[in-house]
Amino acid sequence: MTAVGILHPGAMGVSVAAACTAEVIWCADGRSTDTAQRADRAGLTTVATMDDLVERSDVIVSVCPPGSAIDVADSVRERGFDGIYVDANAIAPDTARAIAARFARFVDGGIIGPPATRAGITRLYLSGDDPGLTRSVAELWAGSVLDARPIDGGPGAASALKVAYALWTKVSSSMLLAVRALASSEGIEEALLAEWEISQPGTAERSELTATMTAPKAWRFVGEMEQIAATLAANGLPTGFGDAAADIYARVAALRDQPGATLADVLDRIERA
Repeated sequence: MTAVGILHPGAMGVSVAAACTAEVIWCADGRSTDTAQRADRAGLTTVATMDDLVERSDVIVSVCPPGSAIDVADSVRERGFDGIYVDANAIAPDTARAIAARFARFVDGGIIGPPATRAGITRLYLSGDDPGLTRSVAELWAGSVLDARPIDGGPGAASALKVAYALWTKVSSSMLLAVRALASSEGIEEALLAEWEISQPGTAERSELTATMTAPKAWRFVGEMEQIAATLAANGLPTGFGDAAADIYARVAALRDQPGATLADVLDRIERA
């Protein structure tokens, strides 16, 4: 039976692990009580050390903050892992290709959607040099709430798709927060909201929802926006979109893990920086 190691079972990682049809292993060393509780609720198999996880896993799936992706990959490689390494992080295509060079068998992954708690909302796109290997990895989630989809292209293709998607969704969300902060700072919020009601109905509500949903996880978006900027630069495109979004999310990062944060809280963090 295939054993899959997950690094690590955060909010997204644990949903990927829970949807997997194989036994999933996680390493408790250095992880928080909250992480341990998530892993326990998902029915994951606990091992004490990274050495144990690497030794027991046929496949290792990395789901971590983008800035940690290379360090996590190196930690696995240094332990002599010879199985299939799947990087499912929000990283630049060039970062994915650099990680691919560390492993004999590698599949690039890009997750689009929220944590996979029900069918139809979350997709895991997969790409690699070996289409058969990519399909075999996708089969680990066959029939589950996580829709694993192989796509054409080698390492970096799935990451590029994720970057392109987030360039619109998360960068545009950061712009909407910047617009609200500007209106607040200049004292023209009431006039802006009135104009939106005339010409762009629903935008005010969207901006409020964006603020409340973004606040607890903005800290995770900073590295992703930096990876977007790097991808734009690598393709000869302006990097300002990613840079500005990273700045906005960095300002909101102090609201980490505060699900009760309001639009006013978010605007205060943006304006005071």
